[in-house]
Amino acid sequence: MKNDESREERKKRFKSISSEERKKLIRKKLELQGLTEGSGVREEDQSSYDKEEMIDLILLTRCFQKNKFQ
Repeated sequence: MKNDESREERKKRFKSISSEERKKLIRKKLELQGLTEGSGVREEDQSSYDKEEMIDLILLTRCFQKNKFQ
């Protein structure tokens, strides 16, 4: 998925949408990549993933954790 948004713009956009919308967006992205929720990534397969994209997904999951306690 190619996107011309900067990292800050993506963060701002994700924070502006609801939790349910973020979950749907992430699930759609996982499905497009042939992954399922909770499938995990084996250590030897990690090199085939775009590292920046993986970091973005990790940062997004942190948003879910923060919203859970607010």
